[in-house]
Amino acid sequence: MRDKEEAKAWEKKGGFRAAMFVFVLSALDNMGLVANMVSMVLYFYGVMHFDLSSSANTLTNFLGSTFLLSLVGAFISDTYLNRLTTCLLFGSLEVTALVVVTIQAGTKALQPEACGKSSCVKGGVAVMLYTSLCLLALGSGGVRGSMTALGADQFEEKDPKEGKGLATYFNWLLLSTTLGSVVGVTGVVWVSTQRAWYLGFLIVTVSSFLGFLTLALGKPFYRILPPSQSPLSRILQVIVVAFKNRKLPLPESHEELYEISDKDSTTGKIAHTNQLRFLDKAAVLQGNFEPKPWKVCTVTQVEEVKILTRMLPILASTIIMNTCLAQLQTFSVQQGNVMNLKLGSFTVPPASIPVIPLLFLCILIPIYEFFFVPFARKITNHPSGVTQLQRVGVGLVLSSISMTVAGIIEVKRRDQARKDPSKPISLFWLSFQYAIFGIADMFTQVGLLEFFYREAPKTMKSLSTSFTWLAMSIGYFLSTVFVNVINSITKRVAPSKQGWLHGFDLNSNNLNLFYWFLAILSCINFFNFVYWACWYKYKSEEEYQDGDQEPRARAKSESETKHMKMVHQGMMMMGKSSQTSEANSEGPSSSDETEDGQRERSKV
Repeated sequence: MRDKEEAKAWEKKGGFRAAMFVFVLSALDNMGLVANMVSMVLYFYGVMHFDLSSSANTLTNFLGSTFLLSLVGAFISDTYLNRLTTCLLFGSLEVTALVVVTIQAGTKALQPEACGKSSCVKGGVAVMLYTSLCLLALGSGGVRGSMTALGADQFEEKDPKEGKGLATYFNWLLLSTTLGSVVGVTGVVWVSTQRAWYLGFLIVTVSSFLGFLTLALGKPFYRILPPSQSPLSRILQVIVVAFKNRKLPLPESHEELYEISDKDSTTGKIAHTNQLRFLDKAAVLQGNFEPKPWKVCTVTQVEEVKILTRMLPILASTIIMNTCLAQLQTFSVQQGNVMNLKLGSFTVPPASIPVIPLLFLCILIPIYEFFFVPFARKITNHPSGVTQLQRVGVGLVLSSISMTVAGIIEVKRRDQARKDPSKPISLFWLSFQYAIFGIADMFTQVGLLEFFYREAPKTMKSLSTSFTWLAMSIGYFLSTVFVNVINSITKRVAPSKQGWLHGFDLNSNNLNLFYWFLAILSCINFFNFVYWACWYKYKSEEEYQDGDQEPRARAKSESETKHMKMVHQGMMMMGKSSQTSEANSEGPSSSDETEDGQRERSKV
């Protein structure tokens, strides 16, 4: 009786009513994060007195650390605390850090004097600056590692109606983030750059606090999943046991591998796949040994590691795109700072230029959700309209185009600045590269978030979703590496003995060549992505024709059971027919040679 009451209470919770609180936090918190992403390079350059490359590198290192630390929040929310508690805990750290940043920005004594060097911060000023940035990175990263999965938990992906709601959730999450970002790159950036930096940081602090307060008020409406066994422990067990059993032969049938019964499983079972067969040795139970965690692993546990392993090349394929994104938040802002900022009598802050793609997104996301997705669903029967990897592929192509356009615009800007410095070209020339990349981000970020959440095992939802932020982190760090390495190499080979990105004068640099270098890398990276996307095998998806019909996965299971009985009865004459039936009914997680597997690969 109690279980039925709990089930009814669980069904009444969740859905978009609960997700609305996450959307509010996403809008208010990202308003500050995005404002900082596009304007802090000017804060480091004008207030903290870093030079061009040092201010860009300081920002990319900060953002890289923020997204990398999302793994910490994801790990804690999967293992020790639930996602709501984790989000609020790291949110308190974020607000505290913003208070410290605001105090330093508003106190002249806590700021360095200009010294003409690459960095002028030292002593207590440096300690306060870097401590606040580290604390802000930890807080913001932890929030991102748990917030996205918390909202996605409000939808049961195996339910036909809520499964479609989950796809919609990720689109609305991007829309809420975009709306907050519009306010950030216009209102907050204008206050920071035209009025006072501390006022901009103060607005960000208050908005973030209100966002976390709103999230806490939504607790009665949430479906809160308890933490489970450490995902890292489960992964490590498979690797260790597979290595110990590396010399053991695999059984002829995967049915002989170790697996627990349905009633003993707390996380659900995953069907066996034929990819990465060497990991199956972790599920080989030797002799009459008693099954123990570090002696043998279940097929489901092995498949969890296979899923994460298959995800890694996809993750790696999006790193270069995030390196391109870092340039739009650093060097492109510095470009805008030396262009014509006038719009009539109004002076536009250069950091506000990203509002152009954001406005595009505010229009495109509803069109995509209300028109394209329903149309595509009728053709593909996919809950999201198109596969997640198809969306990522479109984004990668557009990012390469964006960098190509950015290089062309920089040539035009620099040539005009050298010809007549008193008449620079308009700031709005930068809108082309921003608009193209904004659309690319719509496809890629949402595609990745949904891909990592849907494909992840139940015990690793937060950790897997954080792979999106991990790719961004590595991309930002790689930006720093590229800037330093290219500067080092080009200043040795260039006749002027100056690097492409040196000093304080942008007009004496070759930023266009750096943009084109990234465009070529992006193009090569796209073909790398296509290879791995074709190789990737989606988990078996339960497809529904109507809301009240049984999932096709159940029909698949019944077909497999019937086939096995026929084989064991020795019906050799029916062997070929049963194999054909199995190939037609088995999903992409069951065999490399299945028709569904081929169809899934053709979708990419």
